[in-house]
Amino acid sequence: MSVGSKNANWIDDKRMKTLLICSLVGLLVSCVNDLESIQKVTYDPKAPNEATKNLHVLFNDSGYARVEVFAKFAESYTNPENVTYLKNGIKVNFFGENGEIISTLTALNGEINTNKQTMQVKDSVQLINHKKRQRLETESLHWNQGDSSIYTQSTVTVRSPQGILFGDGIRTKQDFTTYEFVRPSGKVYFNKK
Repeated sequence: MSVGSKNANWIDDKRMKTLLICSLVGLLVSCVNDLESIQKVTYDPKAPNEATKNLHVLFNDSGYARVEVFAKFAESYTNPENVTYLKNGIKVNFFGENGEIISTLTALNGEINTNKQTMQVKDSVQLINHKKRQRLETESLHWNQGDSSIYTQSTVTVRSPQGILFGDGIRTKQDFTTYEFVRPSGKVYFNKK
């Protein structure tokens, strides 16, 4: 190998390194993420803040489970209020003092307003008291977490071993042990003892 050939390789190596460094610097300088430009492309003001599949939330009070919420799909928004929309199937378990499930609420869709501590459910709504084997059926129910009340003005059917009651509107507590119809109708069978 001659001296001229060594010099040519060294110059080629130097040129190659310079070209590589210039290319890397050019790439770094040209890749600037402008946050405003990105938001214009990706930001949707109507999009939820959170979206969740197979939601499972457990509300506790003094270390004891009180309410358990399941939903197949949930979307949470913070503006204008903290609201979570529950879709495609909801199940809410209400617990008693000893930790047992007293009643269960099911529906297809619902909405939780965190600020107001309320939940509205609709579409194929059922509230079941497991011990009494009674079932409330309606198309819409409201639950107020503050006083544990459940109510509706919609048409309601209550089925139990004692009979079937119909009415428009009902008020009950989340345990569904007692209830009051706004405008009742139907048949009740009493056991003679």
